[in-house]
Amino acid sequence: MSSDDEVREEKELDLSSNDVVTKYKSAAEILNNALKLVVSQCKPKAKIVDICEKGDTFIREQTGNVYKNVKRKIERGVAFPTCLSVNNTVCHFSPLATDETVLEENDMVKIDMGCHIDGFIAVVAHTHVITNGPVTGRAADVLAAANTAAEVALRLVRPGKKNKDVTEAIQKVAAAYDCKIVEGVLSHQLKQFVIDGNKVVLSVSNADTKVDDAEFEENEVYAIDIVTSTGEGKPKLLDEKQTTIYKRAVDKNYHLKMKASRFIFSEISQKFPIMPFTARALEEKRARLGLVECMNHELLQPYPVLHEKPGDLVAHIKFTVLLMPNGSDKITSHPLQELQPTKSIEDNAEIKAWLALGTKTKKKGGGKKKKGKKGDAAEAEPMEATNGAPSQE
Repeated sequence: MSSDDEVREEKELDLSSNDVVTKYKSAAEILNNALKLVVSQCKPKAKIVDICEKGDTFIREQTGNVYKNVKRKIERGVAFPTCLSVNNTVCHFSPLATDETVLEENDMVKIDMGCHIDGFIAVVAHTHVITNGPVTGRAADVLAAANTAAEVALRLVRPGKKNKDVTEAIQKVAAAYDCKIVEGVLSHQLKQFVIDGNKVVLSVSNADTKVDDAEFEENEVYAIDIVTSTGEGKPKLLDEKQTTIYKRAVDKNYHLKMKASRFIFSEISQKFPIMPFTARALEEKRARLGLVECMNHELLQPYPVLHEKPGDLVAHIKFTVLLMPNGSDKITSHPLQELQPTKSIEDNAEIKAWLALGTKTKKKGGGKKKKGKKGDAAEAEPMEATNGAPSQE
């Protein structure tokens, strides 16, 4: 293949192709509806594993109904299994079928899920508190911190800005609510069939974690991942047995010794060659045994269940953003509940200035800026803001 052909091939697979944009948006629409369904199921005494299954089943069914009559077979389905992580559990809780864990009144539930069409991935995370009234106290603070940080990040992930600009800004937002950004969370660039691209935004920069400086560019896609905590923001792995989500490490090979391991790895290679999957989807009896050997030889990358200290509250908001020529297009989200935080950012000029940035690129030589245009309505109270506008219609 000549270098011209390679450039053309690469070109067709980014947002300069209408077909690619359509696939991202179709995946996002299905995912937003799946998230809506999952939120509606979050009730006291509901079993977590049942809700996770409903989310994944919905995505499989809905993606199965699109691009059916095309010449080449298009891969589509779950890009990240539905997870429900409660209170001080930070992420990746998607238990096996035998797990009896249920939700309770006042639980803070972090929902994390992903969907893809032809490898074009949309991901989302949303935090829902099981309560009839508004969310108050520290629960409201940590959720407002995540939401405001997400709104600021949306305005800073744009061509010409750098990844470290976002890292610094989200720290300041969390601090304003007397919360911490959780360490070790990465916001990744998304590419076709790649959920963890090389360009990343670090949640917290410190001596242990360094990433390459990177500048955002037009026609890129990012999963912006914000996790906030009322605790220290240094989560721990408490029990490896809780890990159920894995991704095949495509660059690793090893001849497995055990029959159970070979059986499981062959099943994974057929069903989930690229995207993360849950061990629930495998032959349960052989899975646990076979996964251990696969893990020992680094054939699988685990997504561990991490925890803050008991009593800490953790909120999670993740959205997918397309950096289009006319501005940033946030394609996954869900409206928040009413929040009544104890902290305010009213007096924080720096955060208010970030929130006042528009998400659309202004046309050159345009007339006066219209007042109250959607997407620029960031003056609204950010704790009530969804999509840059107040959630109260």
